[in-house]
This record gives sequence, C-alpha cells and structure tokens, in this order.
Amino acid sequence: MSVKKLFHRIFSSAPDAADNGKPVPEIRFRAAVVGFYDHTGNFNGQKLTDLLQHYEGLEVFCLKPDFDLSFLNFESRNFFDLLDRGRSLLEKSGADVLVWGYCNNGRMRLNFQIPQQYENGEKTFIRLLDSMYLPAAAVENGHNLPPPLPDLLAGTIISAVGRTSREEQIYKKYLLRKIIDRISRTDSAKDLDLNHMPYILSQIGLIYMTVAADKCNENDFEIIGNLFTAALKYRDRILEPTELGCIYLHLGQLNDYASVYMGRRSGFYFREAIRFYQQAQKFFGKYTYPYDYGHICYKLSGLYYNYWKRTEDLQALRDSVAQLRECERIFTEAQFPQFWSKIEGSLGYLLHNLARLTGNTEICRLAAAAYRNRQKIVSESRQPFFWAQIQEKIAEIYYLEGKISANPEALEEALECYHDALYFYETGKHENAAVHARNGIAKTRQLLETIKN
Repeated sequence: MSVKKLFHRIFSSAPDAADNGKPVPEIRFRAAVVGFYDHTGNFNGQKLTDLLQHYEGLEVFCLKPDFDLSFLNFESRNFFDLLDRGRSLLEKSGADVLVWGYCNNGRMRLNFQIPQQYENGEKTFIRLLDSMYLPAAAVENGHNLPPPLPDLLAGTIISAVGRTSREEQIYKKYLLRKIIDRISRTDSAKDLDLNHMPYILSQIGLIYMTVAADKCNENDFEIIGNLFTAALKYRDRILEPTELGCIYLHLGQLNDYASVYMGRRSGFYFREAIRFYQQAQKFFGKYTYPYDYGHICYKLSGLYYNYWKRTEDLQALRDSVAQLRECERIFTEAQFPQFWSKIEGSLGYLLHNLARLTGNTEICRLAAAAYRNRQKIVSESRQPFFWAQIQEKIAEIYYLEGKISANPEALEEALECYHDALYFYETGKHENAAVHARNGIAKTRQLLETIKN
C-alpha cells in the first residue's frame, strides 16, 4: 500500500470532535527549547523556537545552557547526565516540557522531557526516548518544513504536558483535536522522506492516543493501533533500537487502556498489553536505560495483579510482586521519594495478600516492612490521617501473622499499631475510621486471650 493510501485509510475516521466543556484560552503550556548540540553553530534552538511561537496554547522560549551538550548522544552514562540536567532546567525555568535537540548527518533529532518523567505514567504517554526527526536544512533555511511536521511537533509538545487540572486537560485535548484535524486535511505523504515515516506515524499515534485513551470507543483504539503497527512496518528505517522499543511500549499502553474501557473484548486487550510491554522491555537495558525498564515493570505488575483478581491464579500474584520488586530496585528513595513511597505501598498490599493466601509469616514481615518504608515519606506530623491508615494496615498484617502462627508477640505488635492509628483518628475526629480501629483492637484482644488460654 502506498504511503498516500495509508494516510487516507488511517484518517478516514477522526477522533470524536465533541469537547468535554469549553476550551479555556487563558491557559498557556510552557515549552523550553534547549540550545542544540550542533557542530554547524547555526543556532537551531532559537530557529525552532521561532517556528513554534505562533501555535495556539503554547508559550515557547529558548534556553542557552551553560554546560557541555555533548551528552545528547544518549550513550551509556550520558543519558543520566541528560536526565539530571533536564530536571534542573525544568525546575529553574518552570517549563512544562523541555525540547532537547541534537543535529547529526543532516537530521535534527528532538526529544521531550517533563517533570517527573517516569513517575507521571498516568498523565502523559510521551517518553524521553521517543524521538522526532526533522530535516535540519529545512529549519535552518527559513522553516520550510513539509507538512505535517510542524503540527506534529506542536502536538507532541502539547501531548507531553503533564498538568492534571480538569480545565487544563480539556484545553489540551481541544488543541490536539484541532491539530489532528489539520493533519487529516493535508496530503500528509507529499514531499516526505520515507526515512521520517516511522516517526511520523508513531507521533500521530501518540497525539491521537492522548485525545482518545480515556474514551470507550473501539474505533479510535483500532485506528491508533493501525498507526503504531504501520510505524513498525518501516522498522528498517528506525535509527535506534530504543526508538523501536518505544513503539512497542506505546502499543502496550494502548492495549492497557483498552483493557479497562473495552468490556466486551477486555481479555484480548489485556493479554496484548502484557505481550507488547514484554516486547518493549527487551529494548531497554536494565543498566543502560533502567527507568524505562523499571516503568514497564511497574505497568506489568499492575496487569498481573488484575489478572490475579480475575482468575485467582496465585502465580499471577507472585509475578506482580516480582515485577514490583524489580521496580523498587530502580526507583530509589533518594532519587524518587514520592514514587518510591507509592511503590512501597503497593508492595505492602500485594505481599499482604500473598501472605494471606500462602499462610507464610515471613511474607507477613516483608509486607509490614514495605508499609513502614512508605511511612518514611508519609510522616505522622505532616499527614497524620494517612500515616494512621498505613499504621492500621501494618496492624492487620501483624494480626494475620499472629493468627497463622499463634504468636502472641505478633498480636501485641498489632495492638500497638491499632492504638497508634486510633489515637490519630480520635484526635482528628475521624469517627468512622476510629470505629474500624476499635473493632480491630477487639478482635486482636479476643484472639490473644484464646492463644494464651
């Protein structure tokens, strides 16, 4: 099939154009274009900034960093330098998105970084390793980029924005629908180098998925899947293995969402999500691109957990724990404190269930330790109610251990944790929570008396 016919088939149906409310025009998404690593010295960063200035909803500015940009080749530890420098620039500039540029062999490679890049998985689909390529000469010589490349660039930046307020999400989708409509009305294949095709198709898929992922529309999911599948047909033109891995990752994300919203075929999408995530993970080395690897572990853990809930297959629960353990080793307390705390909370919950089903007291202790790790971030002074809820979960784990092993010491630990939680519930006037804690104390005392007698 010709490229022209392929685009015609893909865009024969557009995403639902109905707005979820009125757009909010005063919102501006801030994008910072970082001065390029460019042997020619043509100031492509500023030229790209000028190109994006007219796009609705965007405030674009250029940053001239005062550090060596040679690490933008993404090789070995250079990738970690990029992440660290990017976090600092995002914090200082207040940008929603950083656009990194790297010029080599006549191509301009663009990558997109956002705050909490790997912790923000439910807010944006764009990965830092997702690359977009532009012909460098076209930018240098008057911005004569062939369509749909300028729209794709603006759409990718807007898609990457991770803001979460209702108004911002409405406006974001409104802008992306307009971009998709413009792309669908152009002869998108005209004057395009086929070497750009896998990236163009993938970027369109990402923009479309950002608009449609939370809607129960099988037609949209099929179109998005066709875009990513078509991109894979040009795999011989993909420059880096990680870029191929990103396409498989997005197919996993698409099917992950479809498994939630497509009730009739949820089982099919569920299995496909696992398959594509596993395929993607092969392209991200655990030690070279650990955060991408760890992010997929996190997503797989959730899928295995859901499979266990559907089937009561104990091995699926074990697999969920194993994937989350891998994730825990990568997203450490020192570098990702909030995400690490979330991982520890999920791990405590999974291990508690595993201990209950296997009757293993060692797993009980591991579950309690995971919850205590979460309390390192959720402190009793700043979040007393949340801290008390975790303390009550720990009490329930010790109660389970005491019940399994008839261990009075475990039950005494449970009583102490229940009373800690009860204190904060009572002082905070959370009466329903206090009633639940008192019931826990009563059942623990009863079991303790039974064991002692």
